[in-house]
Amino acid sequence: SLVAFALSLVPRSRGEECPLSCSCEELGGARGLLVDCSSRQLRAVPPLPRDTRVLYLHNNSLSSVPVAALDRLLSLEQLQVSDNPWHCDCHILHLKLWLQDLSAASLATLRCASPAPVRMKLLAKLTGNELGACKRLLPVKCLEFFWRDLILIAGAVITLLLAAWALKFSRKLVCQLNLGRFGHRGRWLGGNPPKNH
Repeated sequence: SLVAFALSLVPRSRGEECPLSCSCEELGGARGLLVDCSSRQLRAVPPLPRDTRVLYLHNNSLSSVPVAALDRLLSLEQLQVSDNPWHCDCHILHLKLWLQDLSAASLATLRCASPAPVRMKLLAKLTGNELGACKRLLPVKCLEFFWRDLILIAGAVITLLLAAWALKFSRKLVCQLNLGRFGHRGRWLGGNPPKNH
């Protein structure tokens, strides 16, 4: 245990250090790290080594976890985040989805501390409506493409309607011209009758 503590103080060979507010322990071989940041009164997730495989963040003062803090941890297999005052709005949706894939058991223990309508409710049981309007989670570029596509579709529909109306109007005009050239009884009014080709 003394060796593990000494290793946690030395910069890692991959250029990443154990966060000062946490303790790190090698899991053996190239299996990665156990990073224990529990019970440290953390209000934010510290920068974590990329080879973190087990992460303890329980019993802190965390209200949310930034998307980037988890997405860079490609080796993460276990995450404990219970006993934190979670603020359950759109910003926690990423953590909820992450835990659904990684650890359903951990997700089942998380309760919301705020806002008031969802206080003490289990995060796993919350619906999208209870988390609020989450449209901001979509990248701005995606929203721009959505509106552009919607405008293009509306333009195509309007063009088709105008073309159908023009076709109907042209048929009516041709019928009126034909009726104008023949009399009431179908006789040709202009001299010689038309020749059929």
